[in-house]
Amino acid sequence: MSRRQVSHPIVSVVIPAFRAAPYIAETLASVFQQTLPDFEILLVNDGSPDTDDLERAIEPYRDRIVYIEQENRGPGAARNTAISRARGEFLAFLDSDDLWLPHYLAEQIGALRLDARLDFIYANAFLFGDSALAGETYMDRSPSHGPVTLESLLNRDCMVITTGTIVRRQAVIDVGGFDEDRLLVPCEDLDLWIRLAYNGCQMAYQRRILAGRRLLATSLVAEDESRLWTAQIRVLRKAAETLTLVLSALKIIAQQIVACEAGHALATGKRSFGEGRFDEALEALERANSFFHSRKLSAVMLCLRHAPRPLHFTFKVRNRAWQAFALLRNVRRRSL
Repeated sequence: MSRRQVSHPIVSVVIPAFRAAPYIAETLASVFQQTLPDFEILLVNDGSPDTDDLERAIEPYRDRIVYIEQENRGPGAARNTAISRARGEFLAFLDSDDLWLPHYLAEQIGALRLDARLDFIYANAFLFGDSALAGETYMDRSPSHGPVTLESLLNRDCMVITTGTIVRRQAVIDVGGFDEDRLLVPCEDLDLWIRLAYNGCQMAYQRRILAGRRLLATSLVAEDESRLWTAQIRVLRKAAETLTLVLSALKIIAQQIVACEAGHALATGKRSFGEGRFDEALEALERANSFFHSRKLSAVMLCLRHAPRPLHFTFKVRNRAWQAFALLRNVRRRSL
């Protein structure tokens, strides 16, 4: 591949990498296929244990990217390292296992240029990988409704996908970048969006599918869904404690924390059930259902009380069937 020199990039593409070797070449290829050529790529190896494999995978691109190594400090710190070296007017965030469609940058930058008031935009993405959700879109699962405001972010009416986000670099610098506290992972991005909105950043989205989000069975959230809820609660409490918010925003935070606690209880119950700890599962699901009031969850709890082992067997069979279905669907999609 020929060397690519961009003296004045419009966009700085920020990619943190940790255990990314199997996917990073595909991710980089999707960036180099962009129809908008005025970009730079900053790839930060965040102390990844697969560094040798990672560097072999990126070797064809080494003279076309800024490659930075650092000790493991988490995704927020890795992105901050890239931001400190970035030269573009805009930052485009891309996770190391995700993809962009070829017109992603052109359409996103075009939308930002069309409305000079905008500082931030995110797009929709298709879901692919090791999940029964493969084939759906991000906004199918996490819709965005109405304008993007501080309150709509707090209330989760607008759900931002990091891999589909472009924001003015100066706006991120003005709020201090990502919070590097590991306890906020994997919601350190939500923390940044909240602070940007609070600081007056003008945000929008488009429903066009411009990116791809890979779903991995080994991802942080898949391994421990409860950590997602815990991190979200920490982000919400941080906002309440560090920002001067109006009463309506504080009420939203209080309501969302209750919802997150219920989500955490549900995740705990599912994990305990999967591991055969039926009494713990029942206790957690009862806490969750005091919020959800779900007939389906009530039926599950009834079976847990009277026939936990047959229920456990049924769920294991169903989960294997879903995994096989997702695998077949992905194989079929790749063959088309």
